[in-house]
Amino acid sequence: MSKIIVFGAGMVGRAIAIDLSKKHKVTSADIDREALDFLSSKYPIDGVAVNLMEEEKIKTLVEDFDLVVSAVPGFMGFDIVKSVIEAGKNIVDISFMPEDFMELNTLAAKKGVTAITDCGVAPGMPNLIVGYHNEYMEIEDFQYVVGGLPKVKIYPFYYKAPFSPIDVVEEYTRPARYIEKGKLMTKPAMSDPEMMFFEKVGTLEAFNTDGLRSLLANMDHIPNMREKTLRYPGHIELVQALKTAGFFDKEKITVNNASIRPIDFTSRVLIRDWELSPDEPEFTVMRIEISGEEDGKQKKVVYELYDEFDEKERITSMARTTGFTATANAELILSGRFSGKGVFPLELVGMDPDCFEFVMDYLKERNVVYHKKEL
Repeated sequence: MSKIIVFGAGMVGRAIAIDLSKKHKVTSADIDREALDFLSSKYPIDGVAVNLMEEEKIKTLVEDFDLVVSAVPGFMGFDIVKSVIEAGKNIVDISFMPEDFMELNTLAAKKGVTAITDCGVAPGMPNLIVGYHNEYMEIEDFQYVVGGLPKVKIYPFYYKAPFSPIDVVEEYTRPARYIEKGKLMTKPAMSDPEMMFFEKVGTLEAFNTDGLRSLLANMDHIPNMREKTLRYPGHIELVQALKTAGFFDKEKITVNNASIRPIDFTSRVLIRDWELSPDEPEFTVMRIEISGEEDGKQKKVVYELYDEFDEKERITSMARTTGFTATANAELILSGRFSGKGVFPLELVGMDPDCFEFVMDYLKERNVVYHKKEL
């Protein structure tokens, strides 16, 4: 039994802690005492109330643990991963950090640390899958679309955030990078909208977001790569109006002698409208398409995911699909199946077929199933 500390007791961090506590000794760390009390009252999980933004506390906090799993908002991600690496502890991180986490690779290698980053449903699982197929195929085209949505559409946004609203807003503001005919291209987020049909869901709207991240460097030999986010039709038009009006600006403005960033105000307001209520039905949908040549023949591989809120465990789909990807990779490290030293996004983990199969089987055991078709 290993000792694991999970940073963040929010929706995803809670799912991670619960899953790992079935086999390991788990401690959850968060500033929210109510969230910690919930976990300790229902599961064999210890709680530590701490402000994780106080970096000087991190090294002491992780000292007695075998592994750290970080499930904090993206704006905290880089500093936390850096502090944990400096403490010489292995870490699995799911944060959608704006910084380039590969900047920490040299430090992690020097410290003898294994850090698996962007370890969620997306970015994460598409990376693992393309990393695996890259070992067998000469890939010509890779693209995926993904979204987490409420089952019930409520006006005006038709959306509920399955994780921190400020991370969702970050998706809507960060320029989208993609590869077209071997060239790196950049377009505004929310550009190139298109309608796509999915069984069990219906028609959704796909638009550019910056989800390729580490793939742009690690898979730069693939001539065409693109990622898009999925929402109900009508949502993104309203969000674009907010962006155009300045509600996502990061430069501070003064209102009634108070200085505030519009994006902070917007995130605080939107959390009331976007917050998933307890036990609210929601789902995650994803389609991954990989085309290229294998054994001298053209081949296309399609993976599709559809996952819903788990009524028995009371865990959201986004928490399940994201959190269990992280716990699968935590088990890779703890079992010694993956022991590379440095920073590893999942395309590098997926290159090992044993690691790929382990993660896919681990998720399947938890009823998170990526259905595969070859065309």
